[in-house]
Amino acid sequence: MIDGYLLNYLLLAFLVAYPLSRFATGRLIGILRRHAVLDRPNDRSSHRRPVPRGGGLVVIGLLVIAWGHFGVLVPSVAPSLFTILGLAVALGLVSWIDDLHGLDPFLRLLAQAVAVMGGLWALPHGAVFQGLLPAWLESAAVVLLWLWFVNLFNFMDGIDGLTGAQTVAIGLGIVLVAAFANLGPDIALYGATLAAVTLGFLRWNWQPARIFLGDVGSVPLGYMIGWVLLTMAAEGEWVSAIILPLYYLADATITLFRRLLRGEKVWRAHRSHFYQLATQASGTHAGAVRRINATNVALVLLATLAAANPDAAPLLLSFAVVAVALLLWLSAARPIAAPNSDMPSDRD
Repeated sequence: MIDGYLLNYLLLAFLVAYPLSRFATGRLIGILRRHAVLDRPNDRSSHRRPVPRGGGLVVIGLLVIAWGHFGVLVPSVAPSLFTILGLAVALGLVSWIDDLHGLDPFLRLLAQAVAVMGGLWALPHGAVFQGLLPAWLESAAVVLLWLWFVNLFNFMDGIDGLTGAQTVAIGLGIVLVAAFANLGPDIALYGATLAAVTLGFLRWNWQPARIFLGDVGSVPLGYMIGWVLLTMAAEGEWVSAIILPLYYLADATITLFRRLLRGEKVWRAHRSHFYQLATQASGTHAGAVRRINATNVALVLLATLAAANPDAAPLLLSFAVVAVALLLWLSAARPIAAPNSDMPSDRD
């Protein structure tokens, strides 16, 4: 369990990070509007007016400051932590250029692959899969999984409040898992600041959103969360590391395979994600996010249970929870609109 000193530190981090994020994001909205950094609606948009894009500048900036401060206080974590932060900042810069001017998809993927391969150094060698794979195969598997996680976090950032709510759930789940599994204080701090900073942003991103994360937010955010989850897996909490992001993993991965099986061009915009079906069924972004939040609450509880009592039951129950949610949304949305690769998608 988390001791009293660390608990006070986590509370302080939360109480500082949340208001800073809320305040800075509010100020950023005006700055982005003045410089016309806007996501303008088109025939593939769900919003009907230009919305500032670039909230990730605050989210990632505050996370880098908070995590970097911890690295200064605890030198033992500094080498790996500062490596990840440096690579996350580099990814953020590339993504910001993409937000402003657009980049070739190959260049974006190349930058992400370089960041992921560089981040391997910041993970316990040969431990993510608990020694079940040869070192070379584990490295290859980690690169592919991490790269996919970065991209799916970007793909899923498609309706107001979704990525913010997902990150808050994962962050709080990380804190609880760290407490019940007696992981290092660094893991708990990463989770607490993820939740606090994103919650401050979410105040402005809830429907109707006044600001979007942009790639400058979603790409490095997926990278940083992926690193924390892989670190948890390397420290033995691989079940919890799978459960916490399971909704995002399932939605993005199943949707990709469904579209491949239908012979669709998977790089094209679409409305086949389950969160998009949930939006159709509920009629609003907020309604869909509330449904997903309910699923994530169950996943956080099951991840905590897995940390406290390691066995297969929480993982199996998590798969069941997500499967039921996805099937319900698929069934509810089908009479409204069948998935079609030519239909407009939410923000692509």
